[in-house]
Amino acid sequence: MDAGRTRDLWARDLDALAATAGEYRGWFKIQVAGPWTLAAGVELHRGDKAVADSGATRDIAQSLAAGLAAHLAEVLRAMPGADLVVQLDEPSLPAVLRGGVKTASGFGQLDAIEEAVVEAGLRTVLEAAGGAPTIVHCCAVDVPIELLRRTGSTALSLDLNLAADQDEMGVAIEAGTGLLLGVLPGTDSALPTPRGTADRLRSWWRRLGFDSEDLPGAVTLTPTCGLAGASPAYAVACMTHLQAAGRELAAG
Repeated sequence: MDAGRTRDLWARDLDALAATAGEYRGWFKIQVAGPWTLAAGVELHRGDKAVADSGATRDIAQSLAAGLAAHLAEVLRAMPGADLVVQLDEPSLPAVLRGGVKTASGFGQLDAIEEAVVEAGLRTVLEAAGGAPTIVHCCAVDVPIELLRRTGSTALSLDLNLAADQDEMGVAIEAGTGLLLGVLPGTDSALPTPRGTADRLRSWWRRLGFDSEDLPGAVTLTPTCGLAGASPAYAVACMTHLQAAGRELAAG
């Protein structure tokens, strides 16, 4: 019954999307939970998280890939002129890699998953995008930048305050991986000036050892983790600020 109700609601959403934006031309982002964040959150029948079972994690990645491919096709039928971008949200990825996911009791931690296995699962889902640009978002501490770069994702979405490994960041930039950097809080907060945000980015870029003229084309400014928890007024102020800061960067 729940599955049938979900399919009905999804069909209504697609109809509303087609009616509202069927003639839209331009980028349109599809955002889904990544396979490892799903595996770290979905429970098996015996209580432990799915990430504890190699077969379950493989099934989740393959099922998510198939569902994503079908999802993209449905969205394109509703918006045939749109250029889709696919974002995988993986906030639990560092915990999966270091063995930080809690057991069912909450007193222990599940074993760490090998990097090669994690990379393969991410690739399975990213390849389902069918050539559309892809982004992997992780707003946790200890983001595995090098691992994410190796997946072939078009861009990485990171919180600038938490992306501490400058060597891995530099390698990703040199390899041509795009960066969506969270530079403002995603919830209502006092904002700096756009020039202050731009100067902060320039200082960070210089510490990485890159030429300042390359910065505007390599980085897109974003909130740290979306704006779902922000008030409408703050969301407008945040996006206006990011646009102004981007113009500051472009002006040099």
